[in-house]
Amino acid sequence: MGSRTLTGPQLFLLGGSFLITLGSFAVLPYMSVLLHDRFGLGLGVVGAVLAVASLVQFSGGVVGAALAARIGLRATMLVALAVRTAGFAAFVPGLTRPVVAVAALFLVSCGAALYLPANKAYLVAGCGPERRPGLLAASGSAFNAGIALGPPAAAPFVLTSPAGLFTGVAVLFALVGAGHVLLPSVADEGGGVAGKAVEDRAGEADGVAAGSRLPPFAFTVLAVYVFMFFQHYLALYAVPRTSTAFYGAVLMGYAILLVVAQPLLARRLAALPYATALRLGFGAMAAGTAVLALGGRAGIAVGAVLLCLGEIVLFLKNDLEALARSTAPSATVFGRQRLAAGLGAFAAAVVGGQLYGVAERAAAVPVFWLVVSAQAVVLPALLVVWAGGAARRRAGDGPVAAHRPR
Repeated sequence: MGSRTLTGPQLFLLGGSFLITLGSFAVLPYMSVLLHDRFGLGLGVVGAVLAVASLVQFSGGVVGAALAARIGLRATMLVALAVRTAGFAAFVPGLTRPVVAVAALFLVSCGAALYLPANKAYLVAGCGPERRPGLLAASGSAFNAGIALGPPAAAPFVLTSPAGLFTGVAVLFALVGAGHVLLPSVADEGGGVAGKAVEDRAGEADGVAAGSRLPPFAFTVLAVYVFMFFQHYLALYAVPRTSTAFYGAVLMGYAILLVVAQPLLARRLAALPYATALRLGFGAMAAGTAVLALGGRAGIAVGAVLLCLGEIVLFLKNDLEALARSTAPSATVFGRQRLAAGLGAFAAAVVGGQLYGVAERAAAVPVFWLVVSAQAVVLPALLVVWAGGAARRRAGDGPVAAHRPR
Protein backbone atom coordinates (compact mmCIF):
# COMPACT_ATOMS: atom_id res chain seq x y z
CA MET A 1 0.00 0.00 0.00
CA GLY A 2 1.66 3.18 -1.14
CA SER A 3 1.92 6.19 1.08
CA ARG A 4 -0.29 8.15 -1.34
CA THR A 5 -3.26 6.08 -0.13
CA LEU A 6 -2.65 6.99 3.52
CA THR A 7 -3.88 10.08 5.31
CA GLY A 8 -1.64 12.12 7.58
CA PRO A 9 -3.20 10.71 10.78
CA GLN A 10 -2.82 7.15 9.45
CA LEU A 11 0.85 7.72 8.65
CA PHE A 12 1.37 9.17 12.12
CA LEU A 13 -0.32 6.20 13.77
CA LEU A 14 1.82 3.72 11.83
CA GLY A 15 4.99 5.58 12.78
CA GLY A 16 3.78 5.85 16.35
CA SER A 17 3.05 2.13 16.44
CA PHE A 18 6.65 1.42 15.51
CA LEU A 19 8.02 3.80 18.16
CA ILE A 20 5.67 2.48 20.84
CA THR A 21 6.70 -1.14 20.35
CA LEU A 22 10.35 -0.14 19.94
CA GLY A 23 10.22 1.51 23.36
CA SER A 24 8.14 -1.19 24.98
CA PHE A 25 10.33 -4.04 23.76
CA ALA A 26 13.46 -2.20 24.78
CA VAL A 27 12.29 -2.95 28.33
CA LEU A 28 9.70 -5.70 28.61
CA PRO A 29 11.75 -8.69 27.33
CA TYR A 30 14.28 -8.01 30.08
CA MET A 31 11.79 -7.82 32.95
CA SER A 32 12.43 -11.40 34.08
CA VAL A 33 16.17 -10.64 34.34
CA LEU A 34 15.59 -7.40 36.24
CA LEU A 35 13.02 -8.85 38.63
CA HIS A 36 15.09 -11.95 39.36
CA ASP A 37 18.72 -10.77 39.21
CA ARG A 38 18.41 -7.17 40.37
CA PHE A 39 15.55 -7.47 42.86
CA GLY A 40 16.17 -11.05 43.98
CA LEU A 41 12.60 -12.21 43.42
CA GLY A 42 12.20 -15.98 43.15
CA LEU A 43 11.52 -17.45 39.73
CA GLY A 44 8.10 -18.62 40.87
CA VAL A 45 7.17 -15.08 41.89
CA VAL A 46 8.63 -13.67 38.67
CA GLY A 47 6.63 -16.13 36.60
CA ALA A 48 3.42 -15.29 38.44
CA VAL A 49 3.97 -11.53 38.05
CA LEU A 50 4.67 -11.83 34.32
CA ALA A 51 1.72 -14.17 33.75
CA VAL A 52 -0.73 -11.82 35.45
CA ALA A 53 0.74 -8.79 33.66
CA SER A 54 0.36 -10.55 30.30
CA LEU A 55 -3.23 -11.51 31.09
CA VAL A 56 -4.01 -7.90 32.04
CA GLN A 57 -2.41 -6.64 28.83
CA PHE A 58 -4.52 -8.94 26.66
CA SER A 59 -7.84 -9.25 28.46
CA GLY A 60 -7.86 -5.55 29.34
CA GLY A 61 -8.51 -4.82 25.68
CA VAL A 62 -12.20 -5.26 26.47
CA VAL A 63 -11.91 -2.44 29.01
CA GLY A 64 -10.10 -0.33 26.43
CA ALA A 65 -12.93 -0.89 23.96
CA ALA A 66 -15.52 0.12 26.56
CA LEU A 67 -13.55 3.26 27.37
CA ALA A 68 -13.32 4.13 23.66
CA ALA A 69 -17.09 3.78 23.34
CA ARG A 70 -17.51 6.22 26.22
CA ILE A 71 -14.88 8.92 25.61
CA GLY A 72 -13.81 8.36 21.99
CA LEU A 73 -10.83 6.81 20.20
CA ARG A 74 -8.37 9.71 20.43
CA ALA A 75 -9.10 10.37 24.10
CA THR A 76 -8.66 6.67 24.89
CA MET A 77 -5.28 6.58 23.16
CA LEU A 78 -4.21 9.67 25.11
CA VAL A 79 -5.24 8.09 28.42
CA ALA A 80 -3.44 4.87 27.49
CA LEU A 81 -0.22 6.65 26.55
CA ALA A 82 -0.33 8.74 29.74
CA VAL A 83 -0.65 5.54 31.78
CA ARG A 84 2.22 3.86 29.93
CA THR A 85 4.42 6.96 30.24
CA ALA A 86 3.79 6.99 33.99
CA GLY A 87 4.59 3.28 34.13
CA PHE A 88 7.95 3.56 32.39
CA ALA A 89 8.85 6.63 34.47
CA ALA A 90 7.97 4.69 37.65
CA PHE A 91 10.59 2.07 36.76
CA VAL A 92 13.28 4.60 37.73
CA PRO A 93 12.37 4.73 41.46
CA GLY A 94 11.44 1.07 41.07
CA LEU A 95 15.10 0.21 40.57
CA THR A 96 15.52 0.35 44.34
CA ARG A 97 11.97 -0.66 45.32
CA PRO A 98 10.69 -3.98 43.93
CA VAL A 99 7.07 -3.19 44.83
CA VAL A 100 7.24 0.00 42.78
CA ALA A 101 8.80 -1.91 39.86
CA VAL A 102 5.97 -4.45 39.88
CA ALA A 103 3.39 -1.64 40.06
CA ALA A 104 5.14 0.06 37.11
CA LEU A 105 4.93 -3.15 35.10
CA PHE A 106 1.19 -3.35 35.71
CA LEU A 107 0.75 0.30 34.71
CA VAL A 108 2.55 -0.42 31.44
CA SER A 109 0.35 -3.49 30.87
CA CYS A 110 -2.83 -1.53 31.58
CA GLY A 111 -1.76 1.18 29.14
CA ALA A 112 -1.14 -1.39 26.42
CA ALA A 113 -4.57 -2.92 27.03
CA LEU A 114 -6.28 0.43 26.63
CA TYR A 115 -4.28 1.58 23.59
CA LEU A 116 -4.39 -1.16 20.97
CA PRO A 117 -8.17 -1.49 20.32
CA ALA A 118 -8.51 2.29 19.98
CA ASN A 119 -5.40 2.49 17.78
CA LYS A 120 -6.63 -0.12 15.31
CA ALA A 121 -10.16 1.28 15.30
CA TYR A 122 -8.86 4.80 14.56
CA LEU A 123 -6.66 3.45 11.77
CA VAL A 124 -9.59 1.84 9.90
CA ALA A 125 -12.23 4.44 10.82
CA GLY A 126 -14.21 5.49 7.77
CA CYS A 127 -12.49 2.90 5.55
CA GLY A 128 -14.39 0.32 3.55
CA PRO A 129 -13.60 -3.41 3.57
CA GLU A 130 -11.31 -3.02 0.56
CA ARG A 131 -8.84 -0.83 2.51
CA ARG A 132 -8.86 -2.61 5.85
CA PRO A 133 -6.52 -5.50 4.89
CA GLY A 134 -3.73 -3.17 3.80
CA LEU A 135 -4.11 -0.89 6.80
CA LEU A 136 -4.19 -3.70 9.36
CA ALA A 137 -1.26 -5.44 7.66
CA ALA A 138 0.74 -2.20 7.69
CA SER A 139 -0.13 -1.76 11.37
CA GLY A 140 1.04 -5.29 12.12
CA SER A 141 4.29 -4.67 10.25
CA ALA A 142 4.93 -1.45 12.18
CA PHE A 143 4.35 -3.19 15.50
CA ASN A 144 6.50 -6.18 14.55
CA ALA A 145 9.36 -3.99 13.33
CA GLY A 146 9.45 -2.32 16.74
CA ILE A 147 9.29 -5.71 18.46
CA ALA A 148 12.28 -6.92 16.41
CA LEU A 149 14.47 -3.87 16.95
CA GLY A 150 13.64 -3.02 20.57
CA PRO A 151 15.58 -5.76 22.39
CA PRO A 152 18.89 -5.41 20.48
CA ALA A 153 18.69 -1.61 20.71
CA ALA A 154 18.38 -1.78 24.50
CA ALA A 155 20.77 -4.66 25.14
CA PRO A 156 23.85 -2.46 25.83
CA PHE A 157 21.97 -0.36 28.40
CA VAL A 158 19.47 -2.56 30.19
CA LEU A 159 21.90 -3.87 32.82
CA THR A 160 24.54 -1.13 32.80
CA SER A 161 22.32 1.98 32.88
CA PRO A 162 18.69 0.95 33.33
CA ALA A 163 17.65 4.31 34.82
CA GLY A 164 18.72 6.08 31.64
CA LEU A 165 16.93 3.49 29.52
CA PHE A 166 13.66 3.82 31.45
CA THR A 167 13.87 7.61 31.36
CA GLY A 168 14.47 7.58 27.61
CA VAL A 169 11.51 5.27 26.99
CA ALA A 170 9.26 7.43 29.19
CA VAL A 171 10.29 10.53 27.23
CA LEU A 172 9.64 8.70 23.95
CA PHE A 173 6.13 7.79 25.08
CA ALA A 174 5.47 11.35 26.25
CA LEU A 175 6.48 12.69 22.82
CA VAL A 176 4.32 10.16 20.96
CA GLY A 177 1.43 11.02 23.28
CA ALA A 178 1.88 14.72 22.55
CA GLY A 179 1.59 13.92 18.85
CA HIS A 180 -1.71 12.15 19.48
CA VAL A 181 -3.15 15.40 20.84
CA LEU A 182 -2.99 16.80 17.30
CA LEU A 183 -5.02 13.96 15.77
CA PRO A 184 -8.53 14.91 14.66
CA SER A 185 -11.44 13.21 16.39
CA VAL A 186 -13.12 10.43 14.42
CA ALA A 187 -16.23 8.38 15.04
CA ASP A 188 -15.95 4.62 15.53
CA GLU A 189 -18.98 3.30 13.69
CA GLY A 190 -17.84 -0.25 12.99
CA GLY A 191 -18.96 -1.11 9.50
CA GLY A 192 -19.27 -4.87 9.43
CA VAL A 193 -22.00 -6.92 7.87
CA ALA A 194 -24.69 -8.75 9.73
CA GLY A 195 -27.54 -11.16 9.46
CA LYS A 196 -28.03 -13.12 6.27
CA ALA A 197 -24.89 -11.75 4.61
CA VAL A 198 -22.77 -13.39 7.29
CA GLU A 199 -24.56 -16.70 6.90
CA ASP A 200 -24.13 -16.57 3.12
CA ARG A 201 -20.40 -15.92 3.41
CA ALA A 202 -19.93 -18.44 6.18
CA GLY A 203 -21.85 -21.25 4.51
CA GLU A 204 -19.18 -22.32 2.05
CA ALA A 205 -19.78 -25.76 0.59
CA ASP A 206 -16.71 -27.52 1.93
CA GLY A 207 -15.54 -29.48 4.94
CA VAL A 208 -14.91 -26.43 7.07
CA ALA A 209 -18.23 -24.71 6.34
CA ALA A 210 -19.64 -25.41 9.78
CA GLY A 211 -16.49 -24.19 11.43
CA SER A 212 -16.45 -20.96 9.46
CA ARG A 213 -19.80 -20.09 11.01
CA LEU A 214 -18.07 -19.97 14.36
CA PRO A 215 -17.02 -16.55 15.59
CA PRO A 216 -13.40 -15.72 14.71
CA PHE A 217 -12.93 -15.31 18.48
CA ALA A 218 -12.77 -19.11 18.82
CA PHE A 219 -10.23 -19.56 16.05
CA THR A 220 -8.15 -16.68 17.41
CA VAL A 221 -7.92 -18.46 20.76
CA LEU A 222 -6.69 -21.61 18.99
CA ALA A 223 -4.30 -19.80 16.65
CA VAL A 224 -2.59 -17.91 19.48
CA TYR A 225 -2.58 -21.05 21.64
CA VAL A 226 -0.63 -23.00 19.01
CA PHE A 227 1.64 -20.10 18.12
CA MET A 228 2.68 -19.38 21.70
CA PHE A 229 4.27 -22.83 22.07
CA PHE A 230 6.71 -21.68 19.38
CA GLN A 231 7.12 -18.26 20.98
CA HIS A 232 7.79 -19.60 24.48
CA TYR A 233 9.85 -22.73 23.83
CA LEU A 234 11.86 -22.24 20.64
CA ALA A 235 14.78 -20.77 22.59
CA LEU A 236 14.94 -23.72 24.97
CA TYR A 237 14.88 -26.06 22.00
CA ALA A 238 17.03 -24.25 19.45
CA VAL A 239 19.95 -22.83 21.44
CA PRO A 240 21.33 -26.17 22.76
CA ARG A 241 21.00 -27.71 19.28
CA THR A 242 22.52 -24.80 17.33
CA SER A 243 23.83 -21.61 18.95
CA THR A 244 22.60 -18.34 20.38
CA ALA A 245 23.82 -16.58 17.22
CA PHE A 246 21.77 -18.89 15.00
CA TYR A 247 18.73 -18.49 17.24
CA GLY A 248 19.07 -14.70 17.01
CA ALA A 249 19.38 -14.92 13.23
CA VAL A 250 16.20 -17.02 13.06
CA LEU A 251 14.30 -14.45 15.13
CA MET A 252 15.56 -11.59 12.98
CA GLY A 253 14.68 -13.44 9.77
CA TYR A 254 11.25 -14.25 11.19
CA ALA A 255 10.63 -10.59 11.98
CA ILE A 256 11.79 -9.41 8.55
CA LEU A 257 9.59 -11.97 6.77
CA LEU A 258 6.61 -10.95 8.88
CA VAL A 259 7.13 -7.22 8.30
CA VAL A 260 7.60 -7.59 4.54
CA ALA A 261 5.21 -10.40 3.65
CA GLN A 262 2.11 -9.39 5.60
CA PRO A 263 1.38 -6.20 3.63
CA LEU A 264 2.21 -7.95 0.35
CA LEU A 265 -0.22 -10.78 1.06
CA ALA A 266 -2.95 -8.68 2.69
CA ARG A 267 -5.26 -8.29 -0.31
CA ARG A 268 -4.97 -11.94 -1.30
CA LEU A 269 -5.72 -13.03 2.25
CA ALA A 270 -8.74 -10.74 2.37
CA ALA A 271 -10.09 -12.34 -0.81
CA LEU A 272 -9.71 -15.90 0.52
CA PRO A 273 -12.83 -17.63 1.84
CA TYR A 274 -12.54 -17.87 5.60
CA ALA A 275 -12.62 -21.67 5.59
CA THR A 276 -9.74 -21.79 3.12
CA ALA A 277 -7.70 -19.36 5.21
CA LEU A 278 -8.27 -21.52 8.30
CA ARG A 279 -7.02 -24.60 6.48
CA LEU A 280 -3.95 -22.80 5.15
CA GLY A 281 -3.09 -21.10 8.44
CA PHE A 282 -3.49 -24.06 10.75
CA GLY A 283 -1.92 -26.31 8.11
CA ALA A 284 1.17 -24.09 8.00
CA MET A 285 1.41 -24.10 11.81
CA ALA A 286 1.01 -27.88 11.93
CA ALA A 287 3.66 -28.37 9.25
CA GLY A 288 6.01 -25.86 10.87
CA THR A 289 5.92 -27.43 14.32
CA ALA A 290 6.33 -30.90 12.79
CA VAL A 291 9.42 -29.74 10.90
CA LEU A 292 10.84 -28.27 14.11
CA ALA A 293 10.88 -31.81 15.50
CA LEU A 294 13.58 -32.66 12.96
CA GLY A 295 15.96 -30.35 14.80
CA GLY A 296 19.13 -29.00 13.28
CA ARG A 297 19.57 -25.66 11.55
CA ALA A 298 17.51 -26.55 8.48
CA GLY A 299 14.57 -27.94 10.46
CA ILE A 300 14.45 -24.97 12.82
CA ALA A 301 14.77 -22.40 10.01
CA VAL A 302 12.14 -24.02 7.76
CA GLY A 303 9.80 -24.59 10.70
CA ALA A 304 10.07 -20.91 11.66
CA VAL A 305 9.22 -19.81 8.10
CA LEU A 306 6.12 -22.03 8.02
CA LEU A 307 4.98 -20.76 11.42
CA CYS A 308 5.48 -17.19 10.24
CA LEU A 309 3.21 -17.85 7.27
CA GLY A 310 0.64 -19.40 9.58
CA GLU A 311 0.76 -16.34 11.82
CA ILE A 312 0.33 -13.98 8.86
CA VAL A 313 -2.71 -15.87 7.54
CA LEU A 314 -4.54 -16.55 10.79
CA PHE A 315 -3.89 -13.38 12.76
CA LEU A 316 -4.82 -11.02 9.92
CA LYS A 317 -7.73 -13.05 8.55
CA ASN A 318 -9.31 -13.54 11.98
CA ASP A 319 -9.27 -9.78 12.59
CA LEU A 320 -10.72 -9.05 9.16
CA GLU A 321 -13.42 -11.67 9.60
CA ALA A 322 -14.30 -10.41 13.06
CA LEU A 323 -14.74 -6.89 11.67
CA ALA A 324 -16.82 -8.10 8.75
CA ARG A 325 -19.19 -10.14 10.89
CA SER A 326 -19.90 -7.53 13.53
CA THR A 327 -21.95 -4.36 13.58
CA ALA A 328 -20.31 -3.36 16.87
CA PRO A 329 -17.79 -0.49 16.95
CA SER A 330 -14.38 -1.51 15.64
CA ALA A 331 -12.71 -0.90 19.00
CA THR A 332 -15.11 -3.39 20.59
CA VAL A 333 -14.24 -5.98 17.94
CA PHE A 334 -10.50 -5.48 18.43
CA GLY A 335 -10.93 -5.60 22.21
CA ARG A 336 -12.64 -8.98 21.95
CA GLN A 337 -9.89 -10.23 19.65
CA ARG A 338 -7.28 -9.17 22.20
CA LEU A 339 -9.19 -11.08 24.87
CA ALA A 340 -9.18 -14.16 22.63
CA ALA A 341 -5.43 -13.80 22.13
CA GLY A 342 -4.94 -13.50 25.88
CA LEU A 343 -6.91 -16.66 26.56
CA GLY A 344 -4.89 -18.56 23.96
CA ALA A 345 -1.58 -17.29 25.31
CA PHE A 346 -2.54 -18.09 28.90
CA ALA A 347 -3.61 -21.63 27.97
CA ALA A 348 -0.37 -22.21 26.07
CA ALA A 349 1.68 -21.03 29.06
CA VAL A 350 -0.17 -23.41 31.39
CA VAL A 351 -0.13 -26.45 29.08
CA GLY A 352 3.21 -25.84 27.40
CA GLY A 353 5.33 -25.89 30.53
CA GLN A 354 3.88 -29.23 31.56
CA LEU A 355 4.28 -30.78 28.10
CA TYR A 356 7.84 -29.53 27.62
CA GLY A 357 8.81 -30.73 31.09
CA VAL A 358 7.47 -34.23 30.41
CA ALA A 359 9.24 -34.38 27.04
CA GLU A 360 12.51 -33.16 28.56
CA ARG A 361 12.41 -35.68 31.40
CA ALA A 362 11.78 -38.43 28.85
CA ALA A 363 14.71 -37.20 26.72
CA ALA A 364 12.26 -36.86 23.83
CA VAL A 365 11.94 -33.10 23.33
CA PRO A 366 11.25 -33.41 19.55
CA VAL A 367 8.05 -35.25 20.49
CA PHE A 368 6.88 -32.03 22.14
CA TRP A 369 6.72 -30.38 18.71
CA LEU A 370 4.88 -33.35 17.24
CA VAL A 371 2.27 -33.03 19.99
CA VAL A 372 1.91 -29.32 19.20
CA SER A 373 1.58 -30.16 15.50
CA ALA A 374 -1.15 -32.68 16.26
CA GLN A 375 -3.01 -30.06 18.29
CA ALA A 376 -2.86 -27.64 15.33
CA VAL A 377 -4.72 -30.26 13.29
CA VAL A 378 -7.03 -31.85 15.84
CA LEU A 379 -8.27 -28.86 17.85
CA PRO A 380 -9.62 -26.83 14.88
CA ALA A 381 -11.18 -30.02 13.49
CA LEU A 382 -12.87 -30.74 16.82
CA LEU A 383 -14.16 -27.18 16.94
CA VAL A 384 -15.59 -27.58 13.43
CA VAL A 385 -17.26 -30.88 14.35
CA TRP A 386 -18.73 -29.37 17.50
CA ALA A 387 -20.01 -26.37 15.55
CA GLY A 388 -21.60 -28.61 12.93
CA GLY A 389 -23.32 -30.70 15.58
CA ALA A 390 -24.57 -27.61 17.38
CA ALA A 391 -25.92 -26.19 14.10
CA ARG A 392 -27.75 -29.44 13.32
CA ARG A 393 -29.23 -29.55 16.81
CA ARG A 394 -30.49 -26.01 16.46
CA ALA A 395 -31.97 -26.79 13.06
CA GLY A 396 -33.61 -29.93 14.43
CA ASP A 397 -35.01 -28.20 17.48
CA GLY A 398 -36.55 -25.35 15.50
CA PRO A 399 -39.72 -26.98 14.13
CA VAL A 400 -40.18 -29.05 17.31
CA ALA A 401 -39.94 -25.99 19.48
CA ALA A 402 -42.58 -24.29 17.40
CA HIS A 403 -45.12 -27.02 18.24
CA ARG A 404 -44.33 -27.39 21.91
CA PRO A 405 -47.22 -26.57 24.25
CA ARG A 406 -46.82 -23.20 25.84
